[in-house]
Amino acid sequence: MTSLPEDPLALIREDDRDRAVGRLQDAYAEGHLSHEEMDVRLGQVLTATTHGHLTSALSSLPAEKAATRSTIAAASGRIKRRGVWRVPRFLTVHSAMGRVHLDLSRAVVEHSEVDIELQLGTGRAKITVPRDATVDVEGLATGWKDTRYRPGRRAGTGGPTIRITGTMGFGRLKIRHAWR
Repeated sequence: MTSLPEDPLALIREDDRDRAVGRLQDAYAEGHLSHEEMDVRLGQVLTATTHGHLTSALSSLPAEKAATRSTIAAASGRIKRRGVWRVPRFLTVHSAMGRVHLDLSRAVVEHSEVDIELQLGTGRAKITVPRDATVDVEGLATGWKDTRYRPGRRAGTGGPTIRITGTMGFGRLKIRHAWR
């Protein structure tokens, strides 16, 4: 969960509740909660109305890890990430129609492996990876066009492994290595 507001009496939103449920599920999967304790805390989260209720339901859980999973979605239009941004371990990109441009050349990549799942209907996608990255596109299914990727000269020399999976309907994926 992101940091909670100072006021424990502030009303929660649905995304606050969803993040709290996700945090409980993660703690249960990691063995920090018994089945019975999970049921009790899940009931508390689902009936919570204020941040104070959520805080008590999440108390004694280990500190939350930095975000390792993120989703970017758009029904139509452009999805663009460039410049300095933090790349999660797992990134899912959903787009029914439109262009996708992910530029990881100046992004902060903290993981040795990054999984990018593309769920694209129509439109092009372009991914710029770090100069020294290794790219794996074996798990990507394309419907109409092919994938354009040529490993760079310095590809795979100590950089992260970028694994691209998912499905693309009508469009082309172009992957290139950054110049710098």
